[in-house]
Amino acid sequence: MGRFCVSLTCAKDNRDKATVAFVVANAAAGSEQETMVFLSTEAVRLATPGYADDIKEEGFAPLAELMAKFAAAGGKIYVCSPCFKKRGLDETKLVAGATIVGGAKLVEFLAGGSPCVSF
Repeated sequence: MGRFCVSLTCAKDNRDKATVAFVVANAAAGSEQETMVFLSTEAVRLATPGYADDIKEEGFAPLAELMAKFAAAGGKIYVCSPCFKKRGLDETKLVAGATIVGGAKLVEFLAGGSPCVSF
């Protein structure tokens, strides 16, 4: 089993990129890759329950559905701690599969030779 990282910086400010990032993450998880999505800057809002509920891009499943499918497949959603705190979000309320982490966790994941795509 290999590893695969998707780095996402967008949320409602670029719904298309946010959606495609989770389409790619699901494809990687479905290909038996240990897959991690790293949410930073504005994308950390996606880790809060209900935030993605109204994000639906034509031609794709709703983002909340894609995120739930990813978590159910064992995908990890790592959320940048400083970015989350900067926005005053509640660390006790996260979507399934999400964990608040520091940048060192991303480095650790990538240091094993994981490819990473960014959106």
